[in-house]
Formats: sequence, C-alpha cells, structure tokens
Amino acid sequence: MKQIQSVEEWETVLGESNNGPVFMMKHSSTCPVSAAAYRAFEAYETDIPKNFMIVQDNKDISRAIEEGLGIRHESPQLFLVKEGKAVWDASHYDIAQTTIEKAIEENS
Repeated sequence: MKQIQSVEEWETVLGESNNGPVFMMKHSSTCPVSAAAYRAFEAYETDIPKNFMIVQDNKDISRAIEEGLGIRHESPQLFLVKEGKAVWDASHYDIAQTTIEKAIEENS
C-alpha cells in the first residue's frame, strides 16, 4: 500500500486510473472504526494498486479527493477509481473484505 502525501501524488493516482482501476482510502488515524476498515483494506489481497491518505495530516488531499470525485467527505472512506471516476465507494463499517471483493467483481 502506498501512502499519498500530496495533492500531486493524488493527481498521479487519479491519472493511473485511466490505465486500470485503483483504490484510494481516506483514513482517520484517531478513529477506531477507521482502524478496523484500514486493517480490512490492508489485508485484502489484490493486484489493484492500493493507496491511502491520513485525513488529519492532509486535509488538502482530502478536499481534492472530495472535489475531484464529487463525493461528500466521510472518514474512513474507500474508493475504487476507474478512468478518473469513483465507480464504487464505501465508508465506515461498509469497508470490509467482502464488500471490497464485490466492488472488484462488479467494476473491474
């Protein structure tokens, strides 16, 4: 998993979605729900690139994701991005290995 630490890195990830799907997660370092979602995402085995950012450290990236994908901010939040658009997103307890697997099946 790659940690995204700048808006420019986010824009690179968004551009990479034109070559195939990518995951992007907004993670809260202080929330136990986010910690559980992060663990589920981290443990899920896939060839799809997995990226995350820490909301508290990078509010500018969080805003860029919200504006770029047109989806209201929540945390934790996981997106499957394809061709510059979120084809799937989930937040809070909906981020689990079973939902991630279903998102891949439906959108890859």
